[in-house]
Amino acid sequence: MDTQGILTLLGAALTGAAISYLLIQWRLSRAGKTAKDLIRDARREIEREKNRIIIKAKEDWFKVRDEQESKLRAKIKEVEELENQLLEKEKKLSRREEILKQREGLASQKEHELKSMREALQTREEELNKIIQQQNIELSRVTGMPLDEAKEKLIENLKQQYRQEAAELYKQIIDEAKANANREAKRIIVMAIERQASEYASESSVAVVSLPNEEVKGRIIGRDGRNIKAFEQLSGVKLIIDDTPEAVVLSSFDPVKREIARIALEKMIQNGKIHPQRIEETLKQAEQEVERTIWRAGNEVVASVGIGKIHPDLIRTLGRLYYRTSYGQNVLMHSKEVALLCGAMAAELKIDAKLARRAGLLHDIGKAVSQSQEGTHTQLGVELCKKYNENPIVLNAIASHHEDVPADNIYSVLVAAADAISGSRPGARRDTLEGYVRRIERLEKLADSFQGVEKAFAISAGREVRVVVQPDKVTDAEADLLASEIAKKIQEDMDYPGQVKVTVIRERRAAAYA
Repeated sequence: MDTQGILTLLGAALTGAAISYLLIQWRLSRAGKTAKDLIRDARREIEREKNRIIIKAKEDWFKVRDEQESKLRAKIKEVEELENQLLEKEKKLSRREEILKQREGLASQKEHELKSMREALQTREEELNKIIQQQNIELSRVTGMPLDEAKEKLIENLKQQYRQEAAELYKQIIDEAKANANREAKRIIVMAIERQASEYASESSVAVVSLPNEEVKGRIIGRDGRNIKAFEQLSGVKLIIDDTPEAVVLSSFDPVKREIARIALEKMIQNGKIHPQRIEETLKQAEQEVERTIWRAGNEVVASVGIGKIHPDLIRTLGRLYYRTSYGQNVLMHSKEVALLCGAMAAELKIDAKLARRAGLLHDIGKAVSQSQEGTHTQLGVELCKKYNENPIVLNAIASHHEDVPADNIYSVLVAAADAISGSRPGARRDTLEGYVRRIERLEKLADSFQGVEKAFAISAGREVRVVVQPDKVTDAEADLLASEIAKKIQEDMDYPGQVKVTVIRERRAAAYA
């Protein structure tokens, strides 16, 4: 390489070195300037943050101060109210103190007056004793008897006089009490009847199913009678298919089974499919539907009467009465009416109305199971309620409302009265004309069977029998005995609602002509 090339390279190297130096110097100055800017910006940011913190601290301080001032003002107000209350109490105490002082003054004055009256009474007693002594001496002188003997005689006379007056007063009080009791009892019963006027006394159940046409009867019977046999066996209800146009009759002593059978039969007629398997399925569906109705009916009547908690099994049993009738009267509605009547009368007598309503509602619960179990509905009702720990008063009310056992409390008497009221409503004891005539004839024939009876007449729809006897064969004393015997015979030989009154009439007439 020549000298010129070397110089060129050397110049280029020097030039690059100079440029590198200048570039390094520029970067160093630039870096120094940037660091200063960063430091300055950082200081500014720190200053701003410091100011913000100071402002926030002042705001918090003012907020705390305001809260403390509010609490302090509330405390001051509370203290002022307490001071006012204390001042008011001090005023009341001052007034009471004045009243007590006045009363003490009055008490002292009364004590002084009482002491004066006591002294005056003692003085008059001493004077009275002196007068009595003088009168005793005078009495002894006039009667010529010793003083003790005259005193005993006078006391005996006074005793006799006062005993007679006391007897007359006692009779007067007893007569007035009886009259008042009868009047009050009539008022309470009339009030209860007016308040609980019902419109459901003549309800009854129907066991007839209508058919769309006569051809359905053949499908119900089925081939060789297999459908009707399966239906009767599964439902426990007799199905009567006769010449009645477009209708079949369901016969069963159990109203719940009869209702299940009716619903199932109507469902199958509507659906058009009638065969043994379908019968079984439909009966199960109908049973579930009836059970829901029973539960709903029991709950509704318990809630409407307002007797509080009751065992679910008793509610379900009460609901079964929805399908039970007695002489054309729905037993569940009858039980509800008896409960409301008992509650109204109990309220008038100022006794437990809730307990009275409970006894009234449960009094006929035995009728729900009387067709499937042995025993009277009163016995079954007592056993059922005793099983679920019902009140002994309720048990006695159930047992005694038909006089099977004596009533031992006022609630049982109210239940018997309410039962008679509900059963005597127009239409409640609806019966066929033939049955009514037969009962009247049987009553008269039974009374005529006794010796000495001239003629018997059944009146008041069979609730009373008037017996006319021959006076030469039956004495007055025997008439009372005859009435009791006829009543006993009626009770043994006949079934009847309510009570039958037996009245024996004995009349003796004497005639003479001049």
